[in-house]
Amino acid sequence: MFSNLLSSIEDVSVYPVITLILFTFAFVLVVIRLVFMDKRTVEEMKNIPLEDDNEEFITNNENNNEKKQII
Repeated sequence: MFSNLLSSIEDVSVYPVITLILFTFAFVLVVIRLVFMDKRTVEEMKNIPLEDDNEEFITNNENNNEKKQII
């Protein structure tokens, strides 16, 4: 069914080539960004899953509770 639908479009063979070029361009941009990324940023991003954000959440939540009690 789809092959009949796609065969009715003129120059349909151009679309896979365009898609491949766009994907390759995006992939190369990501690789270039990773190569030139600051090493400190890489270390911070690497440690994100290991950080404990609960302390910050608890502190912010306690401050909100204190503000509510004052009002």
